Amino acid sequence: MTVIDARNLVKRYRTGGQTLEALKGVDFALEPGEFVSVMGPSGSGKTTLLNILGLLATPTEGRLLLQDRDVTDLNDRERTVLRKRAIGFVFQHFYLLPTLSAVENVEVPRLFDRDRNRRDRARDLLTRVGLGDRLDHRPDQLSGGQKQRVAIARSLINEPKIVLADEPTGSLDRETGRQILDEFRRIADERDVGIIAVTHDELVNEYVDRTINLVDGALQWETLDA
Repeated sequence: MTVIDARNLVKRYRTGGQTLEALKGVDFALEPGEFVSVMGPSGSGKTTLLNILGLLATPTEGRLLLQDRDVTDLNDRERTVLRKRAIGFVFQHFYLLPTLSAVENVEVPRLFDRDRNRRDRARDLLTRVGLGDRLDHRPDQLSGGQKQRVAIARSLINEPKIVLADEPTGSLDRETGRQILDEFRRIADERDVGIIAVTHDELVNEYVDRTINLVDGALQWETLDA
């Protein structure tokens, strides 16, 4: 069973009296445990695709299935509930709350749930990403790579089936970027989580199962050797 199955996705925007077609009939499927990169020049539709796959936007045409369930026409509340349950997000700029510790930042997605185990789970996730000795550190006490690891742990707190990463290595040095990509690879392999990384960083392609090139809203495929 695929975790995401996008069928003939089209996205049009009206701007300045003109219609911009950001996606042009995109077909895409993601398997459990698969790590895929999406590359392409600025304005090629990468962010639009990520937003649709993450239930942050709806396609103008086409269908989107999440674990074989058609989620294309869900209302805003239904999309929010499903997004929280099934999808984790990792962003280039981390978006950690500066006054909270690492473990508290990881807990944030579950703050309004009656989850007695959330602190233990947050600690366990931080330990798994190598931050067991940084649980009580605030973001200003962490390096860029450590902040990104906190963001990865936070994305996993709800045990998602999919993690969507937007330029996850974009603000990191080369060695730290490799460490973060090693972590994504481990998560995909050990936790069977499907991961999609939108990126300009060619380094990512050394770690993924395949890469997809978006050019002017249309897909070009390239299979990577294991």
